Amino acid sequence: MPIPTASPRALHRAFPIARQRGRFHLGALLALLVSAVGLATAWWLISQPPRVERRMAVETPPPLVDVVVAQQRAAAPALHGFGRVIAEREAHLASRVAGQLLDFAPGTLPGMVVEAGAPLAHLDDADLRLALREAEAALVQAQAQLAMERGEQQRAQAEYQSFGRDLPADRRALVLREPQLRVAEAEVERASTARDRARLDLERATLSAPWRGMVQARLLGAGSEVTSGTELLHLVDVSRFWVRASLPGEALAWLAPAAGEESGSPVALTSRGWPIGHERHGALIAVLPALEENGLQAQLLVAVDDPLGLDGKAPPLRLGDVVRLDFTTNPQADLFVLPAAALRPGDEVWVLDEDNRLRRRSVDVVHLSDDRVLLGAGLENDLQVVVSQLGQPREGMRLRPRVADGERPAGADREPAT
Repeated sequence: MPIPTASPRALHRAFPIARQRGRFHLGALLALLVSAVGLATAWWLISQPPRVERRMAVETPPPLVDVVVAQQRAAAPALHGFGRVIAEREAHLASRVAGQLLDFAPGTLPGMVVEAGAPLAHLDDADLRLALREAEAALVQAQAQLAMERGEQQRAQAEYQSFGRDLPADRRALVLREPQLRVAEAEVERASTARDRARLDLERATLSAPWRGMVQARLLGAGSEVTSGTELLHLVDVSRFWVRASLPGEALAWLAPAAGEESGSPVALTSRGWPIGHERHGALIAVLPALEENGLQAQLLVAVDDPLGLDGKAPPLRLGDVVRLDFTTNPQADLFVLPAAALRPGDEVWVLDEDNRLRRRSVDVVHLSDDRVLLGAGLENDLQVVVSQLGQPREGMRLRPRVADGERPAGADREPAT
């Protein structure tokens, strides 16, 4: 009887564990083989020396910098500051006699301009008129007493001459009534003075403007009882205002205050409240002896005529306003004018030599502002001064100049030395 044979599918179903174990051994062997090949490749790459590709060196061009050409000339700094407008002359007008304030004159209002000598206020003058009449009567009485005393002196003179004897001087003066005559004359003088005082008090009952000015304020109202010295009006002179400004002390060397008949340095004034393009003109009249308390700067006074523009169409200056002042300065000869960026720490500048190499120069700083610097000694004409910033400046480093204003610098066409 033939032996039955099993099919592959039957064998697979009969022995599944043996098949899986065969696959496991084959996968582990392949993993170990791949790891070994990777480690060998990595070891070979690490053990190989690095290969450096040699290239031709590229020459780095010198840094490009902006320069200006130094030229010696007469120059002056642009000085400006800010100042506050103050009155040159103002007065608190007071009554010099006692009485009742009747009323102010027409037009005596705050903000109105009054002319010199114009009446401003009137006081009740009834009592003053009576006092004047009394003083005039006293004067007439004293004059009559003097006339009678002169008659008595003439009579005494005639009697003395008829007496026919000479008396000593002191006795003769008594006989001729000379002391009585002097008393009578003194009484006339006293009465005349009292009359003039009463007349003056009557005139002072009307308060008048001492000069052309603007009424700042009325300090009392009509009907007020005032005494001698009571203030009635605040008046400001409109012919000229002052502007008090502050500048550093070294700026005074460029300015000239007024001296005698010569006017001081001209000053241009501008204000934010004025129309664009409008300005006023004044003159420096004095430098005050005291420094400003906060910044310890010099204080200056600038005078401006017709500040309110009453005689023209100029914009008005107002008391208390803050204005900008641009001073006209006196130039000095033989100075170098450079941008402020050209000055380096330690009062140095960077210049280029004939080979366009950087050189340091110590200079004498005459004036330094926000945008430019004035130098004295330390430079020569036609030197190229560097105004650009450099990250690591070195003495002797080569640079490429470019004139800031578009001019071609000296030596720009020359090939740099090797």
